[in-house]
Amino acid sequence: MEREIPPSACTIAGSDSGGGAGIQADLKVFQSLGIWGLSVITAVTAQNTREVRGISQVEPPMVTQQMQAVLSEFDIRAFKTGMLGAAGTIRAIDRELPEEVPLVVDPVMVSTSRHALMEAGARDILVECLLPRATVVTPNLDEAMALSGLRSIQTLEEAREAGLRILDLGPAFVLVKGGHLPGEEAADILLSSGREWVIATPRLPVTVHGAGCCYSAALCAHLARGCPVREAFSLSKGYIDRMIRSSVRAPSGVHVLFPGP
Repeated sequence: MEREIPPSACTIAGSDSGGGAGIQADLKVFQSLGIWGLSVITAVTAQNTREVRGISQVEPPMVTQQMQAVLSEFDIRAFKTGMLGAAGTIRAIDRELPEEVPLVVDPVMVSTSRHALMEAGARDILVECLLPRATVVTPNLDEAMALSGLRSIQTLEEAREAGLRILDLGPAFVLVKGGHLPGEEAADILLSSGREWVIATPRLPVTVHGAGCCYSAALCAHLARGCPVREAFSLSKGYIDRMIRSSVRAPSGVHVLFPGP
């Protein structure tokens, strides 16, 4: 008996040759949550859990062709963006994204190993083109500072202020990931107009590569299943906490998430 394809979601991001982040991580998360994963590759990186050795940007016309190919066949229920890298890439994506489909924007700017993943000037285009269209923007603390203009985020109150400033840029929701805030808990805050929700879990004593990608991919997967944003936040926070607890250690000593059996 033939089986129907599961709900589809599409990740628009860079390839991570080490498998812990980017497109590879997103697709693993999608599959673990029962979502058919589609991908649009924006860049090829030579990296492992320790370092990024090189980046080759995919030219905008090829990004456009990938977008058109998946949109022409699949009923895509949600999109997420990760590493976009260049202004031309962002503009190409903006032209092809359908208006009515939920969009998670993970504003990837720097790798875990502190390698720049976005060209100069591309951040302004991201703010202009994609943030006003986003259902949810999911910055970590560094990205929240870059987008909000705050020079430091050391407390949940400062994370809230950063999120409110980013909310003014046009997205429907902002999720500031507080995994690197000081303290014994990892507290994340979801903000919308006049509303906020905070979920905190015990901080785990491991260094993880790709957790931010997996978190935003889980959020995208739950939106693809039709969950409201607040519910998707709660489910994704629980998912990422479980995945970090069951993470595996790479040869470098850094942990990576393994959303498999």
